[in-house]
Amino acid sequence: MPADTVPVTGWGRTAPSAARLIRPRTYEEAVRAVRECGARGGIARGLGRAYGDAAQNAGGAVLDMTGLDRVHAIDADGGTVLCDAGVSLHRLMEVLLPLGWFVPVTPGTRYVTVGGAVGADIHGRNHHVSGSFSRHVLSLELLTADGRIRTVVPGTPLFEATAGGMGLTGVVLTATIRLQPVETSLMSVDTERANDLDDLMARLADTDHRYRYSVAWIDLLARGAATGRAVLTRGDHAPLDALPRNARARGEPLSFRTSRLPAAPSFLPEGLLSRTTVGLFNELWYHKAPRARMGQLQRIPAFFHPLDGVPHWNRVYGRGGFVQYQFVVGHGREDTLRRIVRRISERRCPSFLAVLKRFGEADPGWLSFPVPGWTLALDVPASLPGLGGFLDELDEEVAGAGGRVYLAKDSRLRPELLAAMYPRLDDFRALRAALDPRGVFVSDLARRLRLQATSS
Repeated sequence: MPADTVPVTGWGRTAPSAARLIRPRTYEEAVRAVRECGARGGIARGLGRAYGDAAQNAGGAVLDMTGLDRVHAIDADGGTVLCDAGVSLHRLMEVLLPLGWFVPVTPGTRYVTVGGAVGADIHGRNHHVSGSFSRHVLSLELLTADGRIRTVVPGTPLFEATAGGMGLTGVVLTATIRLQPVETSLMSVDTERANDLDDLMARLADTDHRYRYSVAWIDLLARGAATGRAVLTRGDHAPLDALPRNARARGEPLSFRTSRLPAAPSFLPEGLLSRTTVGLFNELWYHKAPRARMGQLQRIPAFFHPLDGVPHWNRVYGRGGFVQYQFVVGHGREDTLRRIVRRISERRCPSFLAVLKRFGEADPGWLSFPVPGWTLALDVPASLPGLGGFLDELDEEVAGAGGRVYLAKDSRLRPELLAAMYPRLDDFRALRAALDPRGVFVSDLARRLRLQATSS
């Protein structure tokens, strides 16, 4: 197996660490890598889209699982797929859409692997309808610390620890996934502007049940009466009869087309994303959006993954990288959300990638992020003065309201708040201690948040 010691970092590029990068190409090589990963343990890694340090392991091994990327079987009648964990959601869309099927859940990028989708228990714009990714997983093959490959099914403690467990119960090798039927590869999209945060939340609460997918871009630099103004985008998969009769898409209704812009430069000057430039962008973006437009047809990449069209877009934040901060607070805690939005606005945090969504029913994963309520995600340049202390204060407010932050995006949460945010944390630690007493599976995130089975 190829193995090199290289710097490894998350998508936010805030805390790189050096690790031995091992690239297994067979299940046998993966087993051998786990057995021989060394005193500092190992962690599986997919396409590196976790924002923080979840797929890093300073001084240890990182298993690049993208070489295990086969689609083994598709049940085109029953709507299931069996594939390796290294397969990306992009690849699944390429294979499945022509057959009339779509992935059940996709986040804001399609360049995540199935294994990463399970480990982070990813959610998308349809959580209020469909839940997170693990809800659609029928079974897993999991390589555990003792070198065994176990079949893991929903409803078992090992499944619930693995879904959202950030790769710390083992290496996912394969997954069988239930799919979403579609008639076309287009989306029927409604767009409207909300005047402020209360207007936005009222629109979401009153009408979200009409849509499978729903998300709001929110202007976190707007203040005063406009605080929390937003552009709300919602939709569903377009049925065949929604396509114009003379449209080219009628001839190939399930074709999957993507486009790519030039890659972002290797680095941009620090401070380019200032309050002034982001404020100007937000002003233009808000007023460019229609007050109300119904039934627009959009391609899947444009609706779900607009940033995927810009390779290495994370470089725009400069060499210092960026922090993505995402939290959720439950229904009945809207005052906490309002207070946090006001604080971010008053502090003038330059965030142009900020989205608000509603979560539905919680998922069974012990460390799964979604709970019923409101989730806000924002990107902030890591170089912003005083950012760490400010986010620490927000963490306290979120935890005090019974909310939590998303571990797949975290790079700086203090460990003492984790138990308040994740009530099943002790169960997770106990299962890990029994399953992996030597602490074979470990990451920088696990050390920072004291998730590892043994001290490392």
